Amino acid sequence: MRDEVDELVEAWRRERADLDLTPVEVFSRISRLSRHLDLARKQAFTEQQIESWEFDVLAALRRAGAPYELSPGRLLKETLVTSGTMTNRVDRLAARGLVERLPDPHDRRGVLVRLTVQGKATVDAAFGALVERERELLADLPAAEHAQLATLLRALLAPFG
Repeated sequence: MRDEVDELVEAWRRERADLDLTPVEVFSRISRLSRHLDLARKQAFTEQQIESWEFDVLAALRRAGAPYELSPGRLLKETLVTSGTMTNRVDRLAARGLVERLPDPHDRRGVLVRLTVQGKATVDAAFGALVERERELLADLPAAEHAQLATLLRALLAPFG
């Protein structure tokens, strides 16, 4: 089986035979796959009428488990955005009725951000749609190789995290 990366690498080998193009063979495919994944995410989220950033916040709250709440500081760590950005995002999600702010019972000055029933339903539907889209992306790969691919990608990502 050949793909467009094979053609790209062949052209570079012809022009730059002095280079080991193994990284190009790997990362050009990852880059192309990333574009397909971005499109799949966008489709899944559009169906649920949410943006990718909204999913990120809602998913962090959902993964926290019942009662699906986190402090703004914890949300910052989960989503890797600035405090100003998080404040804006929580404001917008609250205006849509997807989250609510509650006083933190352990800190009189603090607040907690909690998923509403609507927010939970929205993130659950979006995540289900995303998993289905991702399953479609893996459809041509034998199921027995899914775990092997996950292991290889974990090893590749390990130094970054």
